Amino acid sequence: MLKIIRLTLFAIWVVIAATLGTLRALFKPFDTKSLMLTANLIKHGDKILGLNIIVRNREILLRERPCVFISNHQDNLDIILGSKMIAERIVTIGKRSILFIPFFGIFYWLSGNILINRGNKRSAFGTMDTASRSIKEKNLSIWIMPEGTRSRGRGLLPFKKGPFVTAIKAQVPIVPVAWSNYIQTMDLNKWRAGVVIEEVLEPIQTAGMTLDDVDRLKDHCYQVLKTAIERIDAEAKVLYEQA
Repeated sequence: MLKIIRLTLFAIWVVIAATLGTLRALFKPFDTKSLMLTANLIKHGDKILGLNIIVRNREILLRERPCVFISNHQDNLDIILGSKMIAERIVTIGKRSILFIPFFGIFYWLSGNILINRGNKRSAFGTMDTASRSIKEKNLSIWIMPEGTRSRGRGLLPFKKGPFVTAIKAQVPIVPVAWSNYIQTMDLNKWRAGVVIEEVLEPIQTAGMTLDDVDRLKDHCYQVLKTAIERIDAEAKVLYEQA
């Protein structure tokens, strides 16, 4: 019962946050400050859900820009974790289907995020080119989840090439952001529902790389993120047991 109440309240909170962001974006479309407004509200959703979210090394995120951020993707609740990290001049790349989510979809588009059609390779590559130009011409940083879909507790899924093509074309660093696995450990029916650690890792440079380096870069980033997730998974479990 507690889980249902929490998820209902959280859904209402997201609708309120997205509505406020949309109202601002209607007057200033594609201004990333609308995203900041909504993120600053959504990030408090952890209190509704009873999650203890520990944020580490956010100063790296603020320092290393413009860049391409990559993170693992577990569930729709990732929106809370991402909101705790979002800063000015950061936009995300998401599936075009997000546009059809009531309240949230219009906000997502109007606040300057980039929509990608993963079912059309030519369109998807065009979107990545747009992202590269945005980094160079608008001094924006791009946040992409390279798994392309939610893992739902299955571990880190294989990466798609798009984020790494984008970073190399823009010649900017990749900054990995890892969050611990909460899908298998979170219990929203408990007052203390779980502990989640999210940690910004050291930047991975792409200066001097060409598109011939995409696969090597992708594989390296995968191992870096996988190793970090395994480490903070173990820490989060200990912290939850000690709580």
